[in-house]
Amino acid sequence: MKKLAVLAALLTTLATPAWATSRTVTLSVPGMTCVACPITVKKALSGVAGVEKAEVSFERREAVVTFD
Repeated sequence: MKKLAVLAALLTTLATPAWATSRTVTLSVPGMTCVACPITVKKALSGVAGVEKAEVSFERREAVVTFD
């Protein structure tokens, strides 16, 4: 019976998803040359799996991306 309890506890531990903590990075995007570029960059970044949030600044030529 002890083996069954240990096995059940082990399976429960392994079956529980490991939640990743979110991280935020600032990316330099020097190739943005027009005011429409941030829209395209934000759309592209938002389409990447794991990206939770993307903020793009044309003035600073950078993107701040939050992902897991």
